[in-house]
Amino acid sequence: MTDALLERFGKFYPAGTVLFHEGDAGSDMFVIHSGRVELTRRMKDRETILASLPPGEFFGEMAVVNNRPRSASATVKEDAWLLVIDARTFEAMIRGKAEIAVRMIKAMAGRLERANQQIELLLLKDVNHRVVHCLRQLADTGTPVEGGGIFIPMTLSQLAGRVAVDETQVLEVVQRLRQARLVLPAPESGVPGDGFVVPEVGRLLDFLEFLEMKERFSGV
Repeated sequence: MTDALLERFGKFYPAGTVLFHEGDAGSDMFVIHSGRVELTRRMKDRETILASLPPGEFFGEMAVVNNRPRSASATVKEDAWLLVIDARTFEAMIRGKAEIAVRMIKAMAGRLERANQQIELLLLKDVNHRVVHCLRQLADTGTPVEGGGIFIPMTLSQLAGRVAVDETQVLEVVQRLRQARLVLPAPESGVPGDGFVVPEVGRLLDFLEFLEMKERFSGV
């Protein structure tokens, strides 16, 4: 991202800034130059985390493309510099550079896949199954840990928001997983920062398959 683009379209937003709320009218999209932005949506009277977006990601484009209300809320979680792009500029960029259009199509396809995964997750009735399924998904994009395992940078509160379950219930599930050594708090594994470490993804997958079988045949 060039300095010229940042100078022309860039704007600084401190952490805690609500960029827009679900249902708001929108005329701009955003590209993250630095910082992090969290997207949330109200589901069953709970605020559910849809995504935590790092630098290089964009969001809010659907309000520009089809002039529809915002489908989610966006909050700056870390001080951020964002490119704020209106509909006319966006259209000119798409027409002028095909690679931008291709990148957006690929990104939107990825988001659709993640949205389908989120829907699948929220349809699970059992809290244990929902939390384990979410951790398994997050492990796919986690960071390998020296000596083995996958680090998932997510707080307990963020995990509860992702699965749309009360934080106390999520803590109970995480504690049981910790006792079974399926998931460990990051500091316990010698990894700095908030998050979890999955020591062996294969074991977590085996446990997930067990939960799926249990849920499938619970009514038989």
